Amino acid sequence: MSTFGWRDALDIALVALVLYGILALFRGTRAVQMLVGVGVLVLASLAARVLELHSLGWLLDAVWSFWVVVLVVLFQPELRRALASIGQGEGLRSLLAGNTGGARVVDELVSTAGSLAERRIGALIVIERGTGLRQYAELGVALDALVSADLLTSVFLPYSPLHDGAAFIRDDRVVAAGCFLPLSRNSQVARQLGTRHRAALGITEETDAVAVAVSEETGGISIALDGAIERVPSAEALRARLSELLGARVRRPMPERLGTLFRARPREAPAPPES
Repeated sequence: MSTFGWRDALDIALVALVLYGILALFRGTRAVQMLVGVGVLVLASLAARVLELHSLGWLLDAVWSFWVVVLVVLFQPELRRALASIGQGEGLRSLLAGNTGGARVVDELVSTAGSLAERRIGALIVIERGTGLRQYAELGVALDALVSADLLTSVFLPYSPLHDGAAFIRDDRVVAAGCFLPLSRNSQVARQLGTRHRAALGITEETDAVAVAVSEETGGISIALDGAIERVPSAEALRARLSELLGARVRRPMPERLGTLFRARPREAPAPPES
């Protein structure tokens, strides 16, 4: 302990932080079982050396000779998530993210979600931020149209050939529709969530995108972000949340603003005539 310095303490703290991040990344996924399996192989290799089981030790050593490739194959989804999360820091996100369309895009999204929710029509809209979504958008039908509530509503109408997939928004453009997304691998996801909501979780687990999902069964509106889903109680709550996530200024509806600016002052009652 006489040689223990601040560098050693920093080294231990960083290693503990890395281990905690790995465990948090694997929690609730199938990788936990695979990680336990890797631990069993490590213990078996140590036991083979202690008990001098040469054949078993040779076999396990042969496995560990290409352990890097094995780990990459086994934990490929988790490694992708970890590397993506490193590039999704607030500083890097602000540098990589483009113009998300501002308040106008938020208004169109709120109008679309509200209209579809009232009619119990399911929808899934994905808004790109820092991480590019071209590999997913290419699986759908290219549109490259200006974001509008009429366009998005027509995409998700039941008779539309694109209504089953997701619509992708980049900046102020609808780049594609009818896109199919990876489903969430989180075993802790509530069973009452359908395929649409699991797809919203899946895309946000792998990227920093924001997904807006409208339930066909209940008409409820939800936002998926960073592998978690939250229920939005009203259109104004959706507007405020999207404005916060997309960096747009929150604008109050026009009737409310006009009422604030031009609200008439109460007129004083006329004085009674003098007798």
